[in-house]
Amino acid sequence: MLISASAQSPVLVAAMRVPERSHSLAVPARGLGARRRGGAPTLVGVGGLRDPAGDADVLTAAFPAGLIDDVRIVLAVMPGAGSPPIAPFEVEVEGETVAIPTRLYNEEPETGPRGRLTATQREILHCLYSRHHDGLVRQRHLERILVSREPWVVPFVMRLAGEYVLEIIEAISRGLPGLSTPGSPERRLYGEFIARNPAFFARTERRVVSYWSCNHRWRYVTFGSYPGCVLLEAFRAAVEERVGRAWPRHTPPPLTGT
Repeated sequence: MLISASAQSPVLVAAMRVPERSHSLAVPARGLGARRRGGAPTLVGVGGLRDPAGDADVLTAAFPAGLIDDVRIVLAVMPGAGSPPIAPFEVEVEGETVAIPTRLYNEEPETGPRGRLTATQREILHCLYSRHHDGLVRQRHLERILVSREPWVVPFVMRLAGEYVLEIIEAISRGLPGLSTPGSPERRLYGEFIARNPAFFARTERRVVSYWSCNHRWRYVTFGSYPGCVLLEAFRAAVEERVGRAWPRHTPPPLTGT
């Protein structure tokens, strides 16, 4: 269930709504060795100068090349943004490298244009808005993609597992119950993604530990009791089932007092 602003503390709501802006040039991280299509974006925005075509290139690069026509249709219904998308991060999806923006600043489109999108195009829209600067918007769109079995949706979900909003982490756990079931489609889907992206998962682990220590340790004294740790262990079980061996750990063991 989406946590309403009225049900949260003023501090949490403020934290979820603060825009995370950057005045520096944002470019994709360097490669993971997977296939890349031509024309990867290099310009996102510098010193307040906007290039709408550049924004479209950045957002298109967040998805596999086979979805490019659908992504363009989605972008056509999205309002313009006052600031460019920032700091794309690269991951591999079924052998192809995609570059997903850390944050975007477009307002949500009106209901009418959204209603004309296909099911795939709606998933693309929800994926993009799961990167929105407003935490409430991120959570609302995240909850629409958790049931997806598309490999290109997985990095959008997993990136949110490494962020600071506790309600979003809890929403992921609720929305992926199959992660705790051996042999489930969710385990296969997420296990395959992690196996292809070990560095991304390692960064996610470190981010979860850092946000726990900085923001949530007062409530969850041990890391093992923190919902983010529980979710990481479910992801770990998925990849270990996929590769048939123990997976490197970058967090405290879940049953320790640290």
